[in-house]
This record gives sequence, structure tokens and C-alpha cells, in this order.
Amino acid sequence: MAGDLHSNTLVVGWREWASLPSIGIPWIKVKIDTGARSSALHAFDLEELPGDRVRFMVHPWQDADTDASVVEVPIHDRRVVRSSSGHTEERIVVLQEIVLGGRTVLAETTLSNRDQMGFRMLVGREALRQGFVVDPGRSFLAGRAPREVRRRNRGRTAEPGAARQSATEDPTA
Repeated sequence: MAGDLHSNTLVVGWREWASLPSIGIPWIKVKIDTGARSSALHAFDLEELPGDRVRFMVHPWQDADTDASVVEVPIHDRRVVRSSSGHTEERIVVLQEIVLGGRTVLAETTLSNRDQMGFRMLVGREALRQGFVVDPGRSFLAGRAPREVRRRNRGRTAEPGAARQSATEDPTA
């Protein structure tokens, strides 16, 4: 039957917690976006470097500019991307490892300032084709981040350093 799921298919909700281990981001809340071909990551202060590389900063938390990470990676491509509002812009594309529900996939990821967006990262169709099915009526089917991390993402921490300590834990555990 066409609707049967393979035993290795992972069902995810419309929003999930993921990690980006290759750039040192242990937790980031992502929106699963079947309408977007590639994935997109919030990035700012982009600086193109010799040797087809790019350096940029990432804020992993929603609505916060704390815990910024400096990232330097190879440029994979450049693409003209049309946003959901119809605006087009050329974006740098990098290859990014995304860990979602314990599964690691390599995804073409555009770099964009997502300050005004609700999520710091979108996971698009090309990444989802690597063994995921989306249940749009559910959230966090692949697991939740620890409570301290979730509070940090909302700008609240019980005690200084609590979220940073938890953020170093394995997100797949």
C-alpha cells in the first residue's frame, strides 16, 4: 500500500528539537517546513573568506541574542531563494549535519537573517526525504530538550549556567 511507512522512517511533528554538532550547536528548535526545498539557518555577520569559505554568527535561542557561536565552514553553493512573502535574494548555501530524533542527515542549508522569524532554523524537504515523515498536527515527536534548555530558549533560566551545562548533553539521549 502506498501509505505504508518503512520501518526506518521517523515521524516528526511540525516543530522539533534538533542539534547541529558540526558547528557546536547542541540544541536548536526547528520548524519542519515541507514547503521549503532547502533548509535555512539564522546567520548574521556573514563574512566571505578566501578558499570559498564563510564565517558567520548564530544565535541558537528564539527571541534572544545570547550564546552566539562563531562558525566557519566551506561554501557549497549560492542560490536565489524566494521567501514565503515572495521576496527573492541570493543566499550562501552550506552543507550542514542535522541530528533530528537520533538520525543524522546532511542538508543543503541557506544562511539568512531570521531575526524576525519564529524559528532560528527551518528543515526543508531535501533533508526530510532522508527518512522522515511529517505529522503536521503534532509537535516534538522526536523528543524534547531538557527543561533547562527549553527555559533558556524562552529567555528564562532557573540559575545562571544551568542551561549551558544541560546544553552540552547529548540531544539524542
